[in-house]
Amino acid sequence: MSRIVALDTETTGISHRLGHRVIEIGAVELIDGQLSGRQFHTYLQPQRKVDWGAQRVHGISDAMLVGKPLFASKAAELLEFLRGSEMVAHNATFDVGFLDNELRLAGIADGLAQHCRVTCSLKLARGRWPGQGNKLDDVLQRLRIPGNRGLHGALKDAHLLAQVIPHLR
Repeated sequence: MSRIVALDTETTGISHRLGHRVIEIGAVELIDGQLSGRQFHTYLQPQRKVDWGAQRVHGISDAMLVGKPLFASKAAELLEFLRGSEMVAHNATFDVGFLDNELRLAGIADGLAQHCRVTCSLKLARGRWPGQGNKLDDVLQRLRIPGNRGLHGALKDAHLLAQVIPHLR
């Protein structure tokens, strides 16, 4: 049995090294290439403002995050959901960098790679279609998977990525 988790995040800005934080995590489970119905989804209180440029991408405002949980209160649930899986993210360096930073800030020493095998679907797409655009929108269009993305959303994008993964193997 193969267990893959397609994951995406939305953040307050472009770099955790600049103090940006995760504000949404979406992850869906595939068992032997089929959606199982299990998913992990949460919005998070980042304890900082959402940059305007980031808000234009995902549409998540500071007001929408009032009262949402802190990452630290969701970390154990996320790690349990990912444990033992192959976690696939489009541009995994970005998502894993942010999530590993959140884990560190929550006082958890080990990163995602200690809980799951990390695969970057962007790298796989670049290997499959070298020299072409390989952002998620590009791949969806190439595979004729209806995206209608408009604003990015972590859970929506995780579901779209789950449809792409079988085409990258």
